[in-house]
Amino acid sequence: MKCTRIFLLTLVIAVSGCDGPSSTHSPEAEAASRQLVPQDLDIAAIYGRSCSSCHTVAATGAPLTGDVSAWSPRMEKGMDAMVDSVINGFGGMPPFGLCMDCDAQQFEALIQFMATPGASP
Repeated sequence: MKCTRIFLLTLVIAVSGCDGPSSTHSPEAEAASRQLVPQDLDIAAIYGRSCSSCHTVAATGAPLTGDVSAWSPRMEKGMDAMVDSVINGFGGMPPFGLCMDCDAQQFEALIQFMATPGASP
């Protein structure tokens, strides 16, 4: 029972971090973003538990994984600014992007992965 409560609390927190304007992305774009997974197993595990719930659903307002047109203006700010946005939270994304035990290097790998079309760094 305790595990169920913890799971439900985690789910509520994850979903509450996903808000923002609706998107014009097609269901195909969402499906394509869901197919992308980092090759590094540790980064893939973090991505699966902390990032994919928002970055594969256009309605959240988060840039879809692999959507270069959405990520390019963000990446122009530089990696340090991107990591700072993750650590402090930005828009609908909660601080640390729901990965309280991640470090800056892991955030960089996650950002690079999500900003790269079809690649798996």
